[in-house]
Amino acid sequence: MDAAVRAWLVSQLGPSTDLVDLAARYQRLGNARAVALEVLYERKAALIGQPSSVTVTSVVSVNFTGNIAALERQIALLEEGIPSAPDDPDTDSPTSGPGVIQLVERPRR
Repeated sequence: MDAAVRAWLVSQLGPSTDLVDLAARYQRLGNARAVALEVLYERKAALIGQPSSVTVTSVVSVNFTGNIAALERQIALLEEGIPSAPDDPDTDSPTSGPGVIQLVERPRR
């Protein structure tokens, strides 16, 4: 995992994310987008496994449904390819893979 991929992962997952864990996941999964999605799915599962709201009458009220929705939106964007990761294949580039070039004879003068 190079510095650009590491920086992209930290920008998607936050600065408190364990870089050693990210490096191990990257080695296992092979690309940054898969690593980010796996971490976000785990975070979402942890939030869903807990009560989504807690209320102590006249003291405090906490609601985590907004956090769950935000994770779901971020996951959906990453699955669509937004934002692009540094190690994503460049599908718009004409040099990204084999292609077909049609040669056409120019008319003579």
